[in-house]
Amino acid sequence: MEPSVTYEVITFAERPAPEEDVTRIIDQGWPRFMLFDPVADRYWTRLHTYFPQYQLALYDDNMNVIAVGNSVPFRWDGRDESLSPRGWDWVMETSVQGYEAGDTPNALSAISITVARSHIGKGVSGQVVRAMRQVAHDGGLKTMVAPVRPNLKSLYPLTPMERYILWKTAEGTPFDPWLRGHFKAGARIVKVCPQSMNIPGSVDQWEEWASMIFPESGQYVVPGALNPVEINVEDDLGLYIEPNVWVVHDLS
Repeated sequence: MEPSVTYEVITFAERPAPEEDVTRIIDQGWPRFMLFDPVADRYWTRLHTYFPQYQLALYDDNMNVIAVGNSVPFRWDGRDESLSPRGWDWVMETSVQGYEAGDTPNALSAISITVARSHIGKGVSGQVVRAMRQVAHDGGLKTMVAPVRPNLKSLYPLTPMERYILWKTAEGTPFDPWLRGHFKAGARIVKVCPQSMNIPGSVDQWEEWASMIFPESGQYVVPGALNPVEINVEDDLGLYIEPNVWVVHDLS
């Protein structure tokens, strides 16, 4: 569904969004375990210092934040095969480390689009994608990519992502709404990045994150996870490996 109104887009370079609003939207918008990726822990706060022009918020008529979009510029050779199987973790590392090394970016990667619960299902996420395309264009970047987290895949955690992305609607468009949104915005669905995030934790941590008890070692279907989580009680370790899907938007 397309939004019936156009919301105001303000980048963090123009005016940072209120931290409490951003934190609330992100905390409510993601499964709790997704907030504990080690690469995100290492690099996330640098986004606002290094790339404020590529962080944005959407505001309603009362200047309430109703969505947050985060993205990172990076240097890419334009070849599909060079988009890493490590997806999200790789592009975060590549962007931040490239900035610190003085590299000149030529592409933008979306890394997070989060919509307030009050506006889910109103087409807001599509408007964030268009806003990201615009800030990439304004920044002189030629391409936008994204390691997409398909938003219905958690309902099918036992289906390999490689099969899931082949599912179609009756109209022949991608079955998954989020992949379909990128597709309708002109993106190519390129390939699966099977190790986009690696989220380790102790058994106690995973029981807290999942609101479950893990009495023995094995694979568990955890609410919100796209794949089963591997629990090893003997080693006191839980590991979730998140698969995403690379999409590419040509901005030229």
